Amino acid sequence: MKVVNLKQAILQAWKERWSDYQWAINMKRFFPRGATWDILNLAEALLEQAMIGPSPNPLILSYLKYAISSQMVSYSTVLMAISKFDDFSRDLCVQSLLEIMDMFCDRLSCHGKAEECISLCRALLSALTWLLRCATFYAEKVKEPLEQAAAENQLKMCLERLEKVLSSTKNRALIHIAKLEETSSWSTVEQSLIKLGENLNNLGSSPLRSQADDCVSLVKRCRIPTMLSVHSEQLNKTGFPTVHAVVLLEGTMNLTGETQPLVEQLMMVKRMQRIPSPLFVLEIWKACFVGLIECPEGTEELKWTAFTFLKMPQVLVKLKKYPQGDKDFTEDVNSAFEFLLKLTPLLDKADQRCNCNCMSLLLQECSKQGLLSEANMNNLIDKRAADKENSPSLKSAENANIQPNPGLILRAEPTVTNILKTMDADHSKSPEGLLGVLGHMLSGKSLDLLLAAAAATGKLKSFARKFVKLNEFTKQITGEISKSGPVRALLFDISFLMLCHVAQTYGSEVILSDSSPPGEVPFFETWMLTCMPEEGKILNPDHPCFRPDSTKVESLVALLNNSSEMKLVQMKWHEVCLSISAAILEILNAWENGVINFESVQKITENIKGKVCSMAVCAVAWLVAHVRMLGLDEREKSLQMIRHLATPLYGENTLQFYNERVVIMSSILEHMCADVLQQTATQIKFPSTGMDTIPYWNLLPPKKPIKEVLTSVFTKVLEKGWVDSRSIHIFDTLLHMGGVYWFCNNLVKELLKETRKEHTLRAVELLYAIFCLDMHQLTLTLLGHILPNLLTDSSKWHTLMDPPGKALANATLVPISCCPLRERKLLCPAPIVSKVQASARQKKRHREDIEDYISLFPLDDTQPSKLMRLLSSNEEDSNILSSPNRSMSSSLSASQLHTVSMRDPLNRVLANLFLLISSILGAKTAGTHTQFVQWFMEECVECLEQGSRGSILQFMPFTMVSELVKVSTMSSPKIVLAITDLSLPLGRRVAAKAIAAL
Repeated sequence: MKVVNLKQAILQAWKERWSDYQWAINMKRFFPRGATWDILNLAEALLEQAMIGPSPNPLILSYLKYAISSQMVSYSTVLMAISKFDDFSRDLCVQSLLEIMDMFCDRLSCHGKAEECISLCRALLSALTWLLRCATFYAEKVKEPLEQAAAENQLKMCLERLEKVLSSTKNRALIHIAKLEETSSWSTVEQSLIKLGENLNNLGSSPLRSQADDCVSLVKRCRIPTMLSVHSEQLNKTGFPTVHAVVLLEGTMNLTGETQPLVEQLMMVKRMQRIPSPLFVLEIWKACFVGLIECPEGTEELKWTAFTFLKMPQVLVKLKKYPQGDKDFTEDVNSAFEFLLKLTPLLDKADQRCNCNCMSLLLQECSKQGLLSEANMNNLIDKRAADKENSPSLKSAENANIQPNPGLILRAEPTVTNILKTMDADHSKSPEGLLGVLGHMLSGKSLDLLLAAAAATGKLKSFARKFVKLNEFTKQITGEISKSGPVRALLFDISFLMLCHVAQTYGSEVILSDSSPPGEVPFFETWMLTCMPEEGKILNPDHPCFRPDSTKVESLVALLNNSSEMKLVQMKWHEVCLSISAAILEILNAWENGVINFESVQKITENIKGKVCSMAVCAVAWLVAHVRMLGLDEREKSLQMIRHLATPLYGENTLQFYNERVVIMSSILEHMCADVLQQTATQIKFPSTGMDTIPYWNLLPPKKPIKEVLTSVFTKVLEKGWVDSRSIHIFDTLLHMGGVYWFCNNLVKELLKETRKEHTLRAVELLYAIFCLDMHQLTLTLLGHILPNLLTDSSKWHTLMDPPGKALANATLVPISCCPLRERKLLCPAPIVSKVQASARQKKRHREDIEDYISLFPLDDTQPSKLMRLLSSNEEDSNILSSPNRSMSSSLSASQLHTVSMRDPLNRVLANLFLLISSILGAKTAGTHTQFVQWFMEECVECLEQGSRGSILQFMPFTMVSELVKVSTMSSPKIVLAITDLSLPLGRRVAAKAIAAL
């Protein structure tokens, strides 16, 4: 009845020729209460009456214009009413409708509920379809000669309105939301575009045709608006400390790591810092050469050589597969080498260190991997050769006979493959032949060369597993004759020593098998996990692993004490190694109680180390654990026994390859004893065996507080502009000693001390580089402890001023982006930031874990039933979008609707951080902490990839969107679309509400 009455009221107004304001007054008198004008479809009723004849009724149109101006009717109902008109042959009516659209299409807004804003999106999409249909109609009429001029004029008017509607970013954003909301309506738009395109040929090459083409491209841009501006690459910078540090850290501490995580980490840094590809590759090579120059001699030098010449070319091969823009990656690599050639002092220093032409070898290796064309390779080699004529002479009397490490490493790589094949053969058929191969591996620095080559090419784990199997093979003693006893003893000893050396040099994770059946764990794995001293690992000398069967211990003690030398036939060496600790305890007790004298102890230790060096290793492993538990005056005899066991025998009655085995044994014992000797202030002189001493050992200055050490080292690297390998190891030691919270808190304090912008930017890059030591734990501490403390403690707000506060916002986001964000049971796919796996050096740390984040950060988990109601509801809960109270529903975020696991500490900490940020934005007081939040959100938006939604922002409560658009720098439709998860119905409603209110 109300609809009927509405039409009667319109007709009465027309008959009595009411003015527009009289009409409005009378309409409100006729309909004092009840439904709104939109529910009564006032706009549609007015248009219907106005468009009855061949030309529009001007009086009724004036009523509609007054209703629009006085906001009696919403823009969405007017647009829907216009889109229902389909008689395009009535030119005057179409013109009037276009004029009505002119009134508001460049300033569309809606301040109602989210559902009303979604209605505006749908109406705008319907109006777009109507304009395209209208343009198609007149484009088709252009080919009729009699109506050409009128049709062109009408078409021009339609195209002008199309341009006006679509030139607004806000309108395109609303259309984009509607497209996601109603995919069927967007397919209608695409069909209209096709029809319009077919009829554009009638226009020839007129200006009208150009205008029509522009409109078509504008419509197509509505599919996914360019979310964020594309930033230009940094062409003015030549140094990138973060890339340098990532490469340096990987080469120093993680040679055995897989290449893919390193590639992803480097690509993340490249994208976030917008580094041009040639300068990016140049920085990688600069870091490699610096590492090569400054690394200690010995094993570390071989590891760096393998990293530079074997691993990094493989990394670049994987980087080549990533999209690099228009330019070919091989051209970028060539350009990088051209830049590198200009750094003559760096190359000369590297050549002097390695005693060869490093650049030439590296270019050849890159050419083999398809990273350089042969022509470019030869050109670069010739340029370097010309430069080297003026460089210092490499060959001198001292190093003329020394073979360069790069050449040895490159030759060792195929040798590793051959050895792996040899190790696959049946050991029982030719143990003597296998022993010969192992003997050659032990000579000189062959073992370290092979291990470095295997580590750099990802074959070290396979290499270690072969030796674990060989060690297991030596358990077989059935029917053993006197001839084969020594061979089996040597195979056991060499494999045991090699595995110990690998574990100490590259980490015990390399040796551990991924999965072993219960009860079938290999002997060496068991011994290594329970009995082998490692950095940060405290062993209990009374542990059951050191207390085997007493009868075996007694027989071993008798054998060591009574025999002139160890018997080799039918010996179960793995049992001997497990029993030796208890045997040493018996001998030590006997010596301390005067039952045996010093000469007897000396004879026993000679028996232990005389034939099979692994017995001495196992004995010292227990003694190290035992000495830790003794008082200062009780250690002398135990330390004396370690000295005896560490001193090699120089007699003829030793087994084959004794000298070579002693070299490895001495290195193993030195590593085992380093901790305990430092703690007990004892010196044991290990024989000079040609092996390098322990690199990067005891770096901290004595009697200096660790906070002062951290401050001084950070200041030095800040002045220098990059982190060297020595500083990396000092930071690593400080992280061990001070703990994660202390380390992270003091680094942030150092950053906030800086007041010059260039220093803060450099400090951010260095901070990220240092965070790479333990990215996951340090990021959790930063987000879960440090930032909340700074944001909630008003006495610290002054530290968050620009530039240090802005730098901290940037420093916070980079580690988040590089930490794995685990998602479980995703209802719809969402892009996830680079998943950089925890490397072996991080996993092996024995450091206190962060407290249980589930209890530390309680988070109200919205019930699934509540979520499903929110997802399916057409009318939003008023609390969700407008309540100032941070209730359970107001903390709802996309991560909860995607059912992201909140048991993961990083996810939980991020969710709580965003809740804190949301409360700061909604608070009545503002300060530097509010400014910090704005910078942080700007950085979040800056890091989003175009056209996608980063997973960091999935933890942002939906209520934050309406708070963020109040900030001037964030009040942009593009930013709203970027920070809202448009894959969710609730996300689209939130985005529509925020954009429509702009």
